[in-house]
Amino acid sequence: MAVVPLYKEQGVVLSRIKLGEADRIVTILTQGSGKIRAVAKGIRRTKSKFGARLEPFTHVSLMLYRGRGALDTVAQAEIISSFRPLREDLDLLTAGEAMLESTDKVAEDHERNVRLFMLLLSGLRALELRPADPAAVAESFLLKLLSLSGFHPALTACAVCGRLNPELFASGQGGAVCESCAEYGAGPVSAASLQLLQGLASAQIEHAGDVALNGAARREARAMLYGFAEYHLDRRIRSLPMLARTQPTTLPDVEPVS
Repeated sequence: MAVVPLYKEQGVVLSRIKLGEADRIVTILTQGSGKIRAVAKGIRRTKSKFGARLEPFTHVSLMLYRGRGALDTVAQAEIISSFRPLREDLDLLTAGEAMLESTDKVAEDHERNVRLFMLLLSGLRALELRPADPAAVAESFLLKLLSLSGFHPALTACAVCGRLNPELFASGQGGAVCESCAEYGAGPVSAASLQLLQGLASAQIEHAGDVALNGAARREARAMLYGFAEYHLDRRIRSLPMLARTQPTTLPDVEPVS
């Protein structure tokens, strides 16, 4: 009889779906093995040994049996960090779900990506601190994820010729563009919106939500970022419309983070 390989990993649970009457398939971004899908047997039973250990957001230490097909099997799971505050506050939950979903969209099955794993952990830890503007943390995360994926938008100069102070934006051309380089479909963009996005892109993620951001520039910046992300990742990110509706506790018009 062939021995089924057993291996150890740590990872963050991205999502889970029902399988049969008592099982679930969990999708986990692991540090060493990339994104994996694994069966957690009996997890939906009241006396399951996994309990709440495989909830989305949870950072877990795992023992798994490697499957012959697409699915591995969870043998053991222990919580490293539950990130419980994210489940207790709607704005934190919404921001966190945007992080998990966008990570799931870009992560490749069984392809190690330590930088993405560490970025996700940093983003969840930043939300756990209950920032003034959780959505800003998620948007900073999304900009950093785009950079890791090779799609960072041009924000300070024309994406085509490098001319400073561009006044238009086109996702298909790589971000901000000047009038001379703009193709059909490029739209006007304010300097304040570009500055806000640049601030979120360059900010340390744990400080991206320190100050509540609001106003016309924020709304315009969000629309550009969300459209750019879906265009270049070639994925519909369902959590972004909900994220766009979140508002920070305090709503001053302020300068972007830097």
